[in-house]
Amino acid sequence: MHWLFVGTYPTGDGPGTGEGIWGVPLDTGTGRLGAPRLLVEAAAPSFVAVSPSGLRLYAVSEQAHGTLSAFAVTLVDGTPVLERQGDEPSGGADPCHVVALEHEVWVSNYSSGTFGVQVLDDAGDLLPGGLVTFEHVGSGPVLDRQGGPHAHSSLATPCGRFAWVMDLGTDEVRRYRRTDGCGSAAGTGDSGTVEPDGTAVVFGPGTGPRHAVVHPRGTAFVVGELDASVHVVQTDRDSGSGVPVTRAPACVTPSREGVVPLPSHVALSPDGTRLYVAVRGPDVVSTFAVHVGGESEPATIEHRADTSVAGVWPRHFAVVEADDGADLLVVANQESSSLVVLRMDPSTGAGVVVSQAQVPAPACVVVA
Repeated sequence: MHWLFVGTYPTGDGPGTGEGIWGVPLDTGTGRLGAPRLLVEAAAPSFVAVSPSGLRLYAVSEQAHGTLSAFAVTLVDGTPVLERQGDEPSGGADPCHVVALEHEVWVSNYSSGTFGVQVLDDAGDLLPGGLVTFEHVGSGPVLDRQGGPHAHSSLATPCGRFAWVMDLGTDEVRRYRRTDGCGSAAGTGDSGTVEPDGTAVVFGPGTGPRHAVVHPRGTAFVVGELDASVHVVQTDRDSGSGVPVTRAPACVTPSREGVVPLPSHVALSPDGTRLYVAVRGPDVVSTFAVHVGGESEPATIEHRADTSVAGVWPRHFAVVEADDGADLLVVANQESSSLVVLRMDPSTGAGVVVSQAQVPAPACVVVA
């Protein structure tokens, strides 16, 4: 059995109207979800991340004056308990993504278009004054979405030397060089662990890069929210840069009438042979087969199937390996307030619903 942590959006008119971080047990033998439990109340914790040690949970509060919070994670009678350890500014407005590393946390602030790096102390808590913020500049042609920079997510490149930040507003991936190669030393108070290093990838106007994942062999798969596509990017390990080589529609299922299809999250299967993409509007998860070529060749993708998420507005999902090796996708359907578990067939790429649970306005789901 695994526990899942679920971040949520407000259920009323603004932050502080019922949202919090939930815990949901998942039976990896059957794929069944247990009863959800509200672990802690928090304002608009739309994205959460677990530390590599599993002893801390970090959550953003997606509001105008964004904050980042740290929670100690303990198990009491088999149930996770979250104890708030502190709050610090996120470095901008409306933080929407967080990455937890051993000695630091990365935060993407959407509305302000800023990237924050928060240093941790020896216990994994937020070091006061340990935040450095980097501002993006630029815009794109989609006037209602790209009037300025919008940092949407970040990831560490496989070599560990660079951070990539997907900027939906400028159609770019911004690159940051990690100055010590692996993050800051714990408890030093040294916030200078990354430095701006230009642009890693430039996409066509109106792409809107949102989330990305990198294959162990180096190919990156970047979701364009605004062009509803998956972009295959050939990367260079030494320079931390990438070149888009091809793109594919994020799904083939038509969207609901009057709703523009908006891809959200993207992830690989544990063995790297399948790529999953959630698409809001059609409300599906699409499956692509991943074909790996030679050492210097980018991987290619082939669409296999679209699977209904049995809900509305799949904003995020987690991939969990079942006891028998199958992929279980736990999908956070924001507008239908539901978690849905899909069991994916590796041969066809299609999934079937095996369990559902009600959680108010889920926005993110991660494995404890």
